[in-house]
Amino acid sequence: MNIAIASGKGGTGKTFVSTNLFWVIQHEGFPVTIVDCDAEEPNVTEFITGEVLADRTISQIIPVINPEQCVFCGKCQEYCSYNAIIFLPSSHFIQVIEDLCHDCGACLVACKYGAITEKKKKIGIVRNLFFNCHAQIIESRTEIGVYSSVPLIKEAIKEAVNDPTENLFNILDSPPGISCPFIATVDKADYVVLVTEPTPFGLNDLKLSVETLKHLEKPFGVLVNRAKLGNLEVYDWLQENSIPLLLSIPMDREIARIYSEGHILAEEQPAYRDLFVELFRRIKKQVNA
Repeated sequence: MNIAIASGKGGTGKTFVSTNLFWVIQHEGFPVTIVDCDAEEPNVTEFITGEVLADRTISQIIPVINPEQCVFCGKCQEYCSYNAIIFLPSSHFIQVIEDLCHDCGACLVACKYGAITEKKKKIGIVRNLFFNCHAQIIESRTEIGVYSSVPLIKEAIKEAVNDPTENLFNILDSPPGISCPFIATVDKADYVVLVTEPTPFGLNDLKLSVETLKHLEKPFGVLVNRAKLGNLEVYDWLQENSIPLLLSIPMDREIARIYSEGHILAEEQPAYRDLFVELFRRIKKQVNA
């Protein structure tokens, strides 16, 4: 089962929820993998450490146009759906904008003159870490300056979902927002937990996330973090729209202290361990329903 932990904005507590859910699942005796899909700012290993087993370099194929062989017909630019090729016919100038290239290969199909070759560009790494015999960590991490983390996220998730282990649970710690990295994360999810906070900003971004998931036809529920921080509007909205409230986690100074020190709340506080076990059971019930 693939469970994505997501949010319409940063700072709501996605990684907090992901790491605690990971901890209780493996203590319940189930094999589990946590995938850090926030490739631009991965931080799961700040809370859960493991032995590095392997680093796999992820590269993107970038077209290279040889101006000496190019006849400047402009076909490659016409075929490019991502506006990644600058073509100035009057100046006989043509160039690939690497940051906009999506590695689709259309320009190679378009060129009939052999003017386009390819090169590899490193965009990041996917790291596998051993936590224990029941649990592992997969981290995606982009190179500085890489325009899109989507290829890395897809590779990291592929490693997790292709694991043949029976009764395996995959926790996908999503990047914030509802842009392409979010879509790439929730695409393989069987269920999505949307983490929000009871504030006007939290509710606004929750609505955007819900609208996106409905369009993708993904089942989801909501976890309210830092309950009583703001107002009750988020609860009223969930009830009005028949959206399941999976859990409320209170605004607690002790939680903030434990999290800021890089510890797992469920490990240090038995009451909260029980709370996250209940969250796990509710998610399974929602999926089975």
